Amino acid sequence: MSTTRWTPSVTVAAIIERDGRFLLVEEQTQEGLRLNNPAGHLDPGESTLQAAVRECLEETACHFVPQALLGVYQSRFHRPARPGHAAEDITYLRFAYAGTVGEPEPGRALDEPIVRTLWLTPDEIRASKARHRSPLLLACIEDHLAGRRHPLGLVTVDPSVFVPGGAA
Repeated sequence: MSTTRWTPSVTVAAIIERDGRFLLVEEQTQEGLRLNNPAGHLDPGESTLQAAVRECLEETACHFVPQALLGVYQSRFHRPARPGHAAEDITYLRFAYAGTVGEPEPGRALDEPIVRTLWLTPDEIRASKARHRSPLLLACIEDHLAGRRHPLGLVTVDPSVFVPGGAA
C-alpha cells in the first residue's frame, strides 16, 4: 500500500466583466502563448478568496474586488512525457470568483510569464478556444454569462489556515 496521498492542485481565478468584455491574460506556457483568466495557485496561509485577489493583482496589476463565488470547478490535465521531462497528470480544483477591478496600478510589472492583459468579448473568447490554457476559462465565462453567483460566505475558512504550522 502506498503512503503517498493524492491531492489535487488547488487554483483560483478572477472572472471580471466590464462593458461586455472579460479581462484575460496572455501568458507564455510550455505549450506556447495561451489565454487564461487571471488565475493561479493557492498559497499556504491564505484563503481562496485572498488568493484570487493576490493572483489578479500579480497578473493584471489591477486590484480585484470579489463580489460572488462563481463556482468550484474540477478538471484534469495530461502532458505526455518528452525528452528530459516526465509525463504529468494533474487534477485541478478551481475556485472562481466574480468581481470588479479598477485601473492598473501605475508602474506595477506583471508576473512572469504574463505577456499582457486583454479585454475580449465572449465571442472572441469562444473563437480563441484553441489558445485557452484551460477548458475552465470558457466554462467560467459561460457560467458568468448565465448569471451563476453564490455568496462569498459559501466557502468557510477555519482560522487554523492563518496560523503558522496550521495548528489553532
